[in-house]
Amino acid sequence: MELSGSTSQSQANVAGIKKSVPWIYFVIFFAVLNESVFNVSTPSIARQFGLDAAGVSWVVTVFFIMFGMGMVIFGKLSDMYSVKKLITIGITLYSVGSVLGFAFQGWYPVVILSRAIQGAGGSAIPALVFVMVARFFTAQERGKMFGIITSIASFAVGIGPVLGGYVAGSFHWSYLYLVPLPVLIAIPFFRTYLPQERRGAGTLDIIGALLLGVVVSMLILFTTETQWRYLIIALIALALFILHIRRAKEPFVDPALFVNPLYRTALIIGFLIFGTVMSVMFVIPLMLSKVYGLNTETIGLIMFPGAISAVIFGKIAGNMTVKRGSHFVVYLGLTFIALSLMLQSSSIGLWVWYIGIALIMMYIGFSFVQTALTESVTQILPNKQIGVGMGLFNMTSTISGALVTALVAKAMEQNMFAFPLHPLITDVHAYMYGNLILLISFIVVGSALLYFVSFGKKSARTADEPV
Repeated sequence: MELSGSTSQSQANVAGIKKSVPWIYFVIFFAVLNESVFNVSTPSIARQFGLDAAGVSWVVTVFFIMFGMGMVIFGKLSDMYSVKKLITIGITLYSVGSVLGFAFQGWYPVVILSRAIQGAGGSAIPALVFVMVARFFTAQERGKMFGIITSIASFAVGIGPVLGGYVAGSFHWSYLYLVPLPVLIAIPFFRTYLPQERRGAGTLDIIGALLLGVVVSMLILFTTETQWRYLIIALIALALFILHIRRAKEPFVDPALFVNPLYRTALIIGFLIFGTVMSVMFVIPLMLSKVYGLNTETIGLIMFPGAISAVIFGKIAGNMTVKRGSHFVVYLGLTFIALSLMLQSSSIGLWVWYIGIALIMMYIGFSFVQTALTESVTQILPNKQIGVGMGLFNMTSTISGALVTALVAKAMEQNMFAFPLHPLITDVHAYMYGNLILLISFIVVGSALLYFVSFGKKSARTADEPV
């Protein structure tokens, strides 16, 4: 069976494609899980290889670089090749990286190489999952599916550090490489249920991809090591990238994407919200350890209810997006996140479960924003731009987690916010954490205002209208 990619043909094949839905949810969990599962193992890796913080950070950094870049590349390739073929390649590459890392765990260069391969292969899963949902399902079905996908992804991000700590502590950090291998089970089902599409001819802009990769890599290096030469290289590469995509016949990223003001705004908001939430998830464990003196197991217990709540409310967010529109759900989610951060910043030093309750609110708000903002992006992109457009949106959000967290870590290293500012914080040990989280809440409020100015109150398209 062949598809041309049009909406009418996609809808005609929904009956067969629906059988792949459980496997979509299955693979997205393991893809997102690997974003955070290695974070808690870096001290063990550093001890084994005698590395400093900068050296061992590459275990996480190289994954984020390849994962972010890979989402754009696979999104672009999905406009040229069948999703069935690409998802098979991605999952296979993901598993090869896992086996390679476990087999050569004693050789650090291969540890880094295997994490890069994992990131490149794993990036195919979220990139192509969003393309599948946008291409093969109706607007009403998309809202519900994005809600479930978001809840699963949020749960995976939340459970990652807990699972990573347990595996690394009970066995050895190298066993974390084996965590993604269950995704191999999904390949025969995707091969059976997904249609063999006939996509348009095209070529991959290798030069554009390399230039964008340099930009992303140098920005992350600048934020982690604070050496200005990395920023200068990033700016030069960015200028060359912009010049190149304006002249290339088939550019890696279509400049027409950035002509759309709503898409530009969505990129900015996705960057700010994902970056702030990821940075808070980095700060909270440190704060619970330093201020409350809690051990790793107790910290995981306090953060776990939030991860579970994301699973429940992600589906609710999907249903609400269909009934009330994506914009309403975005505003509701941003409100929850802002209130949660303000409660967190005001509760430091008090009963620790105030923090736990606030985290539940943050996870719920984050699942709302992820679901509805993704639906907003699919509404404002023409069908031919959904692949690369969603890839770039996902890359921006993912890379923001590394960039903003690195900036926050630098601020904490230099005690930039360790002074009395928050009116409700009196403990000198809590100044830095309270002020930092309060500042992050202001960024969320600013994002809400930006969304309101750009998108307004009403949805741009109803659930019954075609894409």
